[in-house]
Amino acid sequence: MIKLILATTLLAGWCAVAAADPQTIVPGAIWPDDRGQHVQAHGGGIIKRGDTYYWFGEDRGQTNDWHLRYVACYASQDLAHWTFRHQVVQARDPAKLGRGWILERPKVYYNVPTKKYVMYAHIDDRRYKVASVAIFTCDTIDGDYHYLKYFQPLGQQSRDIGQFLDDDGTAYLIFEDRPNGFHIARLSADYLDVEKDMCLIPQHMEGGAVFHLHGCYYVIGSHLTGWDPNPNLYATAPALTGPWSEFRDLAPPELNTYGSQSTLALKIEGTQATNVIFMGDIWKPDTQWDSRYLWMPLHIDGPTISLPPPAKWTLDVKTGVVSE
Repeated sequence: MIKLILATTLLAGWCAVAAADPQTIVPGAIWPDDRGQHVQAHGGGIIKRGDTYYWFGEDRGQTNDWHLRYVACYASQDLAHWTFRHQVVQARDPAKLGRGWILERPKVYYNVPTKKYVMYAHIDDRRYKVASVAIFTCDTIDGDYHYLKYFQPLGQQSRDIGQFLDDDGTAYLIFEDRPNGFHIARLSADYLDVEKDMCLIPQHMEGGAVFHLHGCYYVIGSHLTGWDPNPNLYATAPALTGPWSEFRDLAPPELNTYGSQSTLALKIEGTQATNVIFMGDIWKPDTQWDSRYLWMPLHIDGPTISLPPPAKWTLDVKTGVVSE
């Protein structure tokens, strides 16, 4: 209880809306889009096309039809100001999983040879027994994504998923396999299947995020505590196949990652600097539409990384320079 009170107290000071400063991000704040509505992109992922970033995530808007599951798409050129583009998924139980079915953590990839946008998401029944991924595809980045299929990747259970694009353009899916651990797996050439397991990290974690910097791979994950925040951990390796180091705390463990859970590590390579943004969700299970986001640039010192205490910060996406 003390930990929860401490995390809540810390967040209370960060919940002012960033309205005046251009390119300023305020962790834990209401994040208004171009319509003045709080961004609905929970458990999300980001891809960049040209000079525009596209943020996809679970749309848990309070007025949504509870029979449907929604994924929203937003666009930005500075990562601070977001324009709502479309509810790219408005699905009515395409896999016939029954009342209370689940669609979570959407991640979108662009496949160059097929010129298709491919969305992976965790799909499940209300008891979390299906433990699969669903694939949706679209010809345009912010159009209507059409359900293709669902399956268990490599024949293994899959709940929370993450995405990773390596510097050579190879696409990977990160997925949590409850009986065995934490997979990082390469997608097939058309991105419509999971082709090869690069590694199985025997650590029971979710909210997987991976990035590659200066010849080192970093993986970040969360303990299995449902909606409740916990101390997120990280490990490093010289290759995706390992060997992976022991897991270490990303932030002071008593602060439970400042009340957030990892979802993506976004690398920004500018003309002057390269920074990696920790993207986390601050879940509010009773008012899911009001769940917040904790984005902060990671402090990176060789194989050691840390998530600093949340505070407003500014990013210049062209130069990559961060001001905290």
